[in-house]
Amino acid sequence: MTTDTPARLLQLLSLLQTPREWPGGELADRLGVSRRTVRRDIDRLRELGYPVQATQGADGGYRLVAGKAMPPLVLDDEEAVAIAVGLRAGAGHALEGVDEASVRALAKLEQVLPARLRHRVSTLQAATTPLINGDGARIAPETLTVMASAVAGRERLRFGYCAKDGTESHRLTEPYRLVSTGRRWYLVAYDLGREDWRTFRVDRVREPFATGARFAPRELPEGDAAEYLRRSIRRGHEGGEYAFDVLFEADAEFVAAQLPTWLGRPEPEPGTEPGTGGEDGAPRWCRVRGTTGDPVQWLAVRLLMVGCDFRVRAPEDLVASVRELGVRLTRAAG
Repeated sequence: MTTDTPARLLQLLSLLQTPREWPGGELADRLGVSRRTVRRDIDRLRELGYPVQATQGADGGYRLVAGKAMPPLVLDDEEAVAIAVGLRAGAGHALEGVDEASVRALAKLEQVLPARLRHRVSTLQAATTPLINGDGARIAPETLTVMASAVAGRERLRFGYCAKDGTESHRLTEPYRLVSTGRRWYLVAYDLGREDWRTFRVDRVREPFATGARFAPRELPEGDAAEYLRRSIRRGHEGGEYAFDVLFEADAEFVAAQLPTWLGRPEPEPGTEPGTGGEDGAPRWCRVRGTTGDPVQWLAVRLLMVGCDFRVRAPEDLVASVRELGVRLTRAAG
């Protein structure tokens, strides 16, 4: 029998978060209390904002349903380890769909994990090899969680940084947002030493730590963090990245299904040279503009894999790479 009311409420909440209906008698047996106590505890959970639904009947049943707000979750050891391992794997490789919100969730979870569970998470991750695309830079999840916590807590962040040419420097920043491009993580921050906004590739960050000094957020000069990053890359502030512009002789829906979303979203391009306008009058060409740090040779092959004619507008290096690829493919076919 659990005599401590808070502990009993947590145990009851853990049971109710299992997707099933619990008869009142079974809950009473599990908790070692009377059915009347179970009813009182259910009322307490409702007062705390948990939407517990009761069903009528001889025994009566209870289940947790979706409400207007997300109440706190109670996880057992195995559930917490599974979630942490999944988030760490995704965050470390900047997988598509794993954005700043996921990293913040990981930071919160790892902050409260007991040492024994944190050790299990590290051991399990070290003993597994995920089958993922290895082209993106790998990042220690701890790096991301420290940075995400600093962003959320509005704490100044200090770290070492290695530029593309190998130059090492130490930065003191006011972190604004973490942005994932699908292949890499970036930090958008105000650099106090340079007295200006900067973007930092997270895989080049070394030993980040939050200083504890709070700051009032500054206004980003150009739109949101993602837009600022795109413009920064186009201006060449972040070495190793380049912008590209490609026309495909196909509708945007077809190209979107064949091209990774992190390369850019196809947009219809009406009135574009020969072949414009299908039988339904819709544009037959679409345009993709994006940024990437991948070698132009890789991008040329990836564009070819879309499976339709295309024309490269920029950059010149990509144009040359596509031309060379065409020559090689012609020789191979001969």
